[in-house]
Amino acid sequence: MNAHARHPPVPAATPGYLPWAPELTGEPSPPPVARSPRRIDPAAALWLPARLAWRQLRAEKARLFSAIAGVMFACVLVFMQLGFRSALFDSATALLASFRADLYLMHPLTVVSFKPETLPRVRASQALALPEVAQAVPVYLAQATWRNPVNGTRRPIQLVGFDLEAGVMDFPGLAPLIPALKQPDTMAFDLRSRPEFGPVPALLADRGPFQAQVANRRMEVVGLIEIGPSFGADGNVVMSETNFRRLVKERLVSQVDLVAIKLAPGADPAAAAARLRAVMPPDVRVFNGRELVQFERDYWEEATPIGFIFMFGSIMGLIVGMVIVYQILFSDIASHLKEYATLKAMGYSNFYLGRAVLSAALILAVLGFLPGFALSTALYDFVGKGTFLPLEMDAERALGVFAMIFTMCATAGLLAMRKLRDANPADMF
Repeated sequence: MNAHARHPPVPAATPGYLPWAPELTGEPSPPPVARSPRRIDPAAALWLPARLAWRQLRAEKARLFSAIAGVMFACVLVFMQLGFRSALFDSATALLASFRADLYLMHPLTVVSFKPETLPRVRASQALALPEVAQAVPVYLAQATWRNPVNGTRRPIQLVGFDLEAGVMDFPGLAPLIPALKQPDTMAFDLRSRPEFGPVPALLADRGPFQAQVANRRMEVVGLIEIGPSFGADGNVVMSETNFRRLVKERLVSQVDLVAIKLAPGADPAAAAARLRAVMPPDVRVFNGRELVQFERDYWEEATPIGFIFMFGSIMGLIVGMVIVYQILFSDIASHLKEYATLKAMGYSNFYLGRAVLSAALILAVLGFLPGFALSTALYDFVGKGTFLPLEMDAERALGVFAMIFTMCATAGLLAMRKLRDANPADMF
């Protein structure tokens, strides 16, 4: 056997192939390995980045507490601004929300209830001409000075006069006082009025009915009802229509501020309102109960800067909180840029690292919201007792604020994620 038989000649290399490639040697290619599709566990896709984010936040406790304090500050600021805004609207409409009539007549030039334009009383009689109208009750509203029975100081107070037996008002405590309020020069005092009017509840408990001066006239306080102060009036007194006329002598009997209408059983309020609008002169505007309350609310929300100020304060609180969270996350990424580059070199994608940054933002949202919610609830109680405004925490507001804080932190996390682009393994090592 010659040398050529023992060692076959190696074929010349073909461009694109190595000399021992199967395409040149003639050996069969190995069959392709079947790979099963990779399944991603959704729980792991969320849990693993969150665990990484929590460990990274926990590693530097001072920075973590600073971030939580920033989120908590934003949370408390938003809660208080929204609480004050809601208390403004609730207190401003507390008087009108206590009315229990079906429809109301008001002068079209009236812009707010505590400064009404008067309406001819004859409109109440005209409304009674409709068969579906059972009662048309005139309501009188005015403000007068109240003299503190202890120190003699004067403060303006809201007067409400109406037919006590008509059933158009539903103030707590009013029903048992109706017989006493029918007597001349008697009135019921609002238990939730500001304390500057004097210790009226204590005086009633000690003396029983006592004399007080309102608009330079001696009136007897016979009991307590509950309405609550508003931004238009710090206190309220309720009296009969006759006593109102005795007290406010400059008011003509023929002029009223509001007409409360009760419909006959089974009458359609929408149809009755449409008929009233058709038959009434142009100096009358017809409301149902919901529209009347909304009319008052719209004045404070749109015609005054108060509603805008509270909403602007809420937005500023969110912006401040977002800046704080962004700075914390940005500095955290910048200080761990080599670690992020190492994770990239190990095969972790920008998407995975981005989920870790977003997880850190959402963890801060939860950790900052919980103490912020607890502190805001305590502040609601403290401020509510000090101002006599209806400041109460409810589930709807709590969920709304959490959604705002959640969005604020998520936005800060999305902005901070841009720093991850600098974590390039080729530049770090």
